[in-house]
Amino acid sequence: MPPWRALGLCLLLSGVANAHTRSESHSVWEIKETDVDLVMTLPVLEADRIGGGQGSPSDEQIKDYLTARVYPLDGGRPCPLVPPIQTLSAVTGYRKYDFTFRCAHANDLKIHSGAFFDLIASHVNFAQVQNVTTGEFTEQLFTAEHQDVDVTGGEGNRLKSARFIEFIRMGTMHIFTGVDHMSFLWGLVLISRRLRDLVFVVTGFTIGHSVTLALAVTGVLRPHAEYIDALVALTIALIGAENIVAQTRQPGPVAAAVGGSLVFMAVLAWLGIGELPCLLLFGAALFTANYLMISGRLRDAGRLRILITLVFGLIHGFGFAADLLELELPPERLAELLLGFNLGVEIGQLTLVVAATLLVVLLVRLKLSLPRALVVDVASACLVGLGVFWFITRSYS
Repeated sequence: MPPWRALGLCLLLSGVANAHTRSESHSVWEIKETDVDLVMTLPVLEADRIGGGQGSPSDEQIKDYLTARVYPLDGGRPCPLVPPIQTLSAVTGYRKYDFTFRCAHANDLKIHSGAFFDLIASHVNFAQVQNVTTGEFTEQLFTAEHQDVDVTGGEGNRLKSARFIEFIRMGTMHIFTGVDHMSFLWGLVLISRRLRDLVFVVTGFTIGHSVTLALAVTGVLRPHAEYIDALVALTIALIGAENIVAQTRQPGPVAAAVGGSLVFMAVLAWLGIGELPCLLLFGAALFTANYLMISGRLRDAGRLRILITLVFGLIHGFGFAADLLELELPPERLAELLLGFNLGVEIGQLTLVVAATLLVVLLVRLKLSLPRALVVDVASACLVGLGVFWFITRSYS
């Protein structure tokens, strides 16, 4: 089966996957010595999940549900609640509650947020945590895999006293342990026929991810993490698809398959099926179809790719930021952390790119290399398959 048909079939099959509605809540934690105040804000849609489809739950039902799942921990044990739980006024479409907890100690505190994960695994809680005693303020993302945050002696304090080399190491390890980012970088090597082309694509990718990493960590922009994970996967599939287009010089079928599949997914999103917004998918369809058509018709697309990889870098930068935002970032060291982390990312990606390039050169000199066309076809098919699989699983659950 031709590669473009396989790609189209995979994306079309993704449309029949079961889906769920995007789910999120918001919390504000204020810690003063042993007293912890929590304000929890829930969209009505989330509050209704607690009722189990039996209509809108009462305030008491919601309070009981949250009390059992959201609380501070003192030495690993839940801090006692100080009644009463107050029901606060909220804007239309939301419900808001104020909890007060009193812990026994102030030097071993964590906060636990486990609400809604038993109802919908992809739920995200956006939390602001302020320690009045130390003056520290952090923002956290609570997910099903990340439900506890140490607010007195954990990651935040470690980063606060960490050396600059530690920030560099974090960035380097982020590349070496991120299979999706590594796959994308190998795709860039694969698509570059000359050293100049490789410089162009790596430069564009670097500029892009540096910009969005800084914007996300400093709070200027804060995109939905689930959107970014899916779009990162899409960039991997597109790099593989462009390699196929460049080899076959037939951009039309590939562009039609990719664009049409994304439009189909946009229609499903409009019908309420899927996690990604309809407009995002429709925009992705227009972008990818035009991108593949243009790159496939250019005899030398090297200069175009610096712009394309810059766009892809913007997406990957938000992906880098998602992991950082799960830590308790010390506000006074954000600039140093960003510089070190970015430097580490560059070291990691340049190491991968240089290693892949040297391996190719070595195989050629030893006359062990396979024809480029065969290598590109096989590797591109793997990238497309891997990217499509990740894109579907991250778009549907």
